[in-house]
Amino acid sequence: MTLDKLKVGMKARIIAVRGQGSLRDRLLDMGLTPNTEVKIHKMAPMGDPVELTLRGYQLTLRKADLRNIEIGDC
Repeated sequence: MTLDKLKVGMKARIIAVRGQGSLRDRLLDMGLTPNTEVKIHKMAPMGDPVELTLRGYQLTLRKADLRNIEIGDC
């Protein structure tokens, strides 16, 4: 399952970050690394972008980017 499938208030643990080149590097640099717990904090009215809570801060990403992050149960 990928991170874009979670609903507001749900938590998950990152299993893998996919993508290639600068996209993958950018996601990893923002703290989206394997074994990190993330929670969906807010979602825009049309569903995009999505605000995540991880490592004690909020991060807002587009759903297209979230599709590159594979998740599992906490």
